[in-house]
Amino acid sequence: MAQLPNSLEARDSAAQLHSYADARRQEETGALVIDRGEGIYVSDIHGKRYIEGMAGLWSVAVGFGEKRLVDAAARQMEKLPYYHTFTYKTHGPSIELAEKLIEMAPVPMSKVYFTNSGSEANDTAIKLIWYRSNALGQPQRKKIISRVRGYHGVTLASASLTGLPNNHRSFDLPIPQILHTTCPHYRSMKKEGESEADFAKRCAQDLEDMILAEGPDTIAAFFAEPVMGAGGVIVPPDGYWQAVQPVLKKYGILFVADEVICGFGRTGNMFGTQTYDLQPDMMTLSKALSSSYQPISALLINDDVYQPIADESHRIGVLGHGYTGSGHPVAAAVALENLKIIEERDLVGNVKAVAPLFRKRLDGLAENSLVVETRGIGLIGAAELFHEALAPTPGALGATANASFQENGLISRNMLDAMAFCPPLIITEAEINEMFDIAQASLDAVARSL
Repeated sequence: MAQLPNSLEARDSAAQLHSYADARRQEETGALVIDRGEGIYVSDIHGKRYIEGMAGLWSVAVGFGEKRLVDAAARQMEKLPYYHTFTYKTHGPSIELAEKLIEMAPVPMSKVYFTNSGSEANDTAIKLIWYRSNALGQPQRKKIISRVRGYHGVTLASASLTGLPNNHRSFDLPIPQILHTTCPHYRSMKKEGESEADFAKRCAQDLEDMILAEGPDTIAAFFAEPVMGAGGVIVPPDGYWQAVQPVLKKYGILFVADEVICGFGRTGNMFGTQTYDLQPDMMTLSKALSSSYQPISALLINDDVYQPIADESHRIGVLGHGYTGSGHPVAAAVALENLKIIEERDLVGNVKAVAPLFRKRLDGLAENSLVVETRGIGLIGAAELFHEALAPTPGALGATANASFQENGLISRNMLDAMAFCPPLIITEAEINEMFDIAQASLDAVARSL
């Protein structure tokens, strides 16, 4: 990408450090500057239109340019543009949103704590879990287990939960007391001759072996996404959750369901927790909570988690934790309107209706010689790529495919060599066909070039 002097691209490179980018490459090539969005499409400053095949960052459920959300933000800005939830103070939008989330929760929940991102929600969950262990007189119960290739955020604690090497390298992470167990990706992790059912059982056994090796009374919680997102869209094998959850219950370990990507319809139910019949003690929510029109996230905790925390805050005299923007009134108002849209337009029903075509077209990519596996559920999926010539450099093939997608008008995301698809929940069958037509043509072009 050429950068003209004083162009937005050049000014961006001169002034801004980007997430998930090579900073030196950024200086040379610049960034794609997106200017506007409508429905499932976005356009850059030069007028080129793209299908946003990742819904931004897995998050714009109701699509771009939804006027009801703009109006909700404007109304709240005029009435009360900001207030906080510190020191026995609150406001209407945060109250209403907390009530709504408890009502929507797929398992009984007691309280909602608002944060600004999924990372902060997971970070807060860790702090409150440790706080609770101390309240229960179990100061040794502080270790947290997550999974290899799991993704839970980028703050110090949540990045430690994340089981991806590039989130740890040179950051001196993970922090102590964070452990990682087996990734439930059958194709890459199975043993020779191992059935999918046996693999699922082994994952559960690996978890139990880790718990026993560390000492069950030292393990506080297990964090997991119902379907892994940024780790490559890893759909758990049949029987996985049925094998894992009894292990947690056996040793009294809290289960935190990270619903940041799966929540609010992505898997074909309102929550991934429902899709896989999970029974979490805590849930973290963000992204589609407001369709990312405003930064907001939420931590839901059940009564068993809440009561010791309440007792400890009473003993100390304060719960010494909080964010300036927790439950921000504008963000909460937008989230409330966003949830109304999801329900009124039955976007979960739309996911169920179009998911068969989504999966058919996703699986159809396997006709390309580069595609070694397709996987997905609802409106989230991935195509895993492989080519012997590029295999020594993980991610090189994915980056090449990603560039081809973008050149042809589709924004995707390569997670090393897995190409992700996670469009807005409003997508139609015609738009699904358009998206995968571009993906197929782009992959065919890459295959020819190799």
